[in-house]
Amino acid sequence: MSFVPAQSLSDPPVAAGRRFALFAYGFRPFFLLCGLYAVLALAVWLAVLTGVLPYAGPWDPLRWHMHEMLFGFAGAAIGGFMLTAVPNWTGERGYSGRPLLLVFAVFLAGRLALNPLAPLPPLAAALVDLAFVPALMLTVLPSLLRSGNRRNYPFLAMLGLLFTGNLLCHLDGLWPALDSWQAGIRLTIDIILIMVVMVGGRIVPSFTSSSLRRLGRPVEIAPRPRLERAAMLALVLMLAADQALPDSPVAGAMAAVAAGLTLARLAGWYGWRTLGQPILAILHLGYLWVPVGLALKALSLLAAVPLAAAWVHALTLGAFGTMILAVMSRAALGHTGRDIVAAPVTVLAYGLVTLAALARVFLTGLGDWAYQPALMLAGFGWLAAFILFTLVYAPILVGPRADGRPG
Repeated sequence: MSFVPAQSLSDPPVAAGRRFALFAYGFRPFFLLCGLYAVLALAVWLAVLTGVLPYAGPWDPLRWHMHEMLFGFAGAAIGGFMLTAVPNWTGERGYSGRPLLLVFAVFLAGRLALNPLAPLPPLAAALVDLAFVPALMLTVLPSLLRSGNRRNYPFLAMLGLLFTGNLLCHLDGLWPALDSWQAGIRLTIDIILIMVVMVGGRIVPSFTSSSLRRLGRPVEIAPRPRLERAAMLALVLMLAADQALPDSPVAGAMAAVAAGLTLARLAGWYGWRTLGQPILAILHLGYLWVPVGLALKALSLLAAVPLAAAWVHALTLGAFGTMILAVMSRAALGHTGRDIVAAPVTVLAYGLVTLAALARVFLTGLGDWAYQPALMLAGFGWLAAFILFTLVYAPILVGPRADGRPG
């Protein structure tokens, strides 16, 4: 994810060296909140689960947990990505100052409206929470339209589908007879998965090739457009099956096809050559969770394999969580003028999020005796990983660029 630092068209340039630079560039506030919210949302969920905290949220606690890990945690990462990527795609100035503060405030208001201890009434909470995706789309749409950057128009469609998924969740809460919750969650998981595969297919081979070239170990990663199109088509067909025939053999079959195709893409990216560079290797590991999760989904839907029942967490905790941590830790360094090298504490965070995913996906399926300890281990790994990320990256995200440039 290589972006060109830029300033907002509507604000004066941010002075180089300004001590407080949180709203100097699109990724800064969203990546910081993503790290903080990964800790806060899971800590609250575990506290509610164990009876330490009372719960007064708009849905039952499990639904709040599912919603906020998708629309809160992953939503913050998507917001930061879009507000940083669009200037690079279009060649226009980036988002900073008041426009950035406004869209961030809309996102934060949604989290506060749904907080499980003192939420707004359901209708008011829904209206506040649903406002973020339209606000984000209205922020980035003018630049995309002016540039005629059609290659990235699919991201606008995906944002629209994310809004639809969130709307289905809220409609179920307001009118339970609609029974639209599962449809909303399935749609959201599939759309975020498609985003991960699309973005990963751009940045993982690109970063791998450039990094290995700098180390004097060049590799040729040839584009394979037919394979890429086939993988994306399989995911789109799986999304359609998940909506029309949820949890069916058809959805399982499409998941199996998508697993094979996404694994074939990864096999051509020379991941084994990156093991000495954790900040690069973690991108390959995060993407590896995609075919793993899809294969588990296929095994669960086609053969009812008990150990495959945690496929949702393989995709959400494994693929989404690992890729988000990987991209945030790399982008924050690159876009603040620092060397793109993971500090030892960051490498530890990579290990902890991997431990969390392995525990939640595989250890919880070993039997009733293992479920609760594995769940606690997964929670500890996740919390520790994002606490470490926040401790390392909060000063980087809040402070000025290391090279004194604006942004």
